[in-house]
Amino acid sequence: MDLLTTLEAGIKMLILFGGLMGGAAYLVLVERWMAAWIQDRIGPNRAGIPLTRIRLFGLGQPIADGGKFIFKEEFTPSHVEKLLYFLAPVVSLTAAVGVFAVVPFGEVEILGYRLQLVVAPGVDVGLLYIVAVSGLGVLGVLLGGWASNNKYSLFGGIRAAAQLLSYEIPLGLALLGIVLATGSLRLEEIVLWQAQSGLWHVFWQPLGFTVFFLAAFAEAGRLPFDMAEAEQELVGGYHTEYSGMKLMMYMVAEYLHMILASFLLVLVFFGGWHFWGLTGEQPSAAWPTALLRVLILLGKVLVVIWFFMVARWSWPRFRFDQIMHLAWYVLIPVGILYVVSAAILAEYGAAWAALIGMHPSFFLGTANWVIFFAVCGFLAWVVPANYDNRPLPSPIRPQAPTPHSIP
Repeated sequence: MDLLTTLEAGIKMLILFGGLMGGAAYLVLVERWMAAWIQDRIGPNRAGIPLTRIRLFGLGQPIADGGKFIFKEEFTPSHVEKLLYFLAPVVSLTAAVGVFAVVPFGEVEILGYRLQLVVAPGVDVGLLYIVAVSGLGVLGVLLGGWASNNKYSLFGGIRAAAQLLSYEIPLGLALLGIVLATGSLRLEEIVLWQAQSGLWHVFWQPLGFTVFFLAAFAEAGRLPFDMAEAEQELVGGYHTEYSGMKLMMYMVAEYLHMILASFLLVLVFFGGWHFWGLTGEQPSAAWPTALLRVLILLGKVLVVIWFFMVARWSWPRFRFDQIMHLAWYVLIPVGILYVVSAAILAEYGAAWAALIGMHPSFFLGTANWVIFFAVCGFLAWVVPANYDNRPLPSPIRPQAPTPHSIP
């Protein structure tokens, strides 16, 4: 049985790693198509099967990009701290891949054997594992910036560390509210709770979803939150001195962070593999239903990734002080309020609902939406808009004399 378990885990790891690498490669192609569509230009559409004239709508572009990285010169500047310089991208990529070990895709029953579609099933602290391991990526970014002995890289590493560490706080607060509501840290049970209740968390935890969504957006380090590698100020940020495969590790790690943020949003707030009337409510299912669950989960994730891409090519970059202000003056206080309200409703919500004769789910959902609109209204009142589109009054200037008015 131990040999079978080890073989099963090894096959799962190979499938997961291959899927992540291939998915990241072709999502880059999709994003380049998306950028071309938004900017009204032609995207990559010529690269096809190598050594042939078959283009296949540019589907060979990721192969060309990968070959470029592999055969590109591995240049190492003489002024870097070489041990940490080479270790930094490895740390980032390892943390970005390892965090997917507890991401559940469902459970399938084949010939009486229940196969859990997750690399590490039964982890009781799945959410804590994700937060802890993904946080290790900060070390890779910070080490890369410091080991490069370059002021642009150092500034990028410091910015990245400050931003990622700051936004981990509201991210954890948003997850803590979900834990209080469901009573579990296991992602499988959080998804199953949404499936059996038929109520996704996004519909009755809007404040937690908003905090988590903004924090996850910033944790991914993409526009408009990519001040750690702003070209106008830092050339390339923490990876200015990197090229070849080392740069590719950083790029893949950044993309995997976006994919992880999308998976977490779907699993925690959008029901995971659940869809009403199609996937059932039981943890295990026959292989046709299990396959449908996987497809539904991946479809939801792709929709979230599509939004990430549209946002990157549509919104301007924030200033760094604006990014930090949003974390410390808005998201963290709102996240604390959300956790306190979630704890109070988890403890007394059912009793209050019975007291006024309402169904507990309806009462809790109504209370959460009232809190959400109250917080939004309070923020709009406390923080007025800092722009004014009214035309400026023209200063009164003496009229220039015309040729006919000159005596």
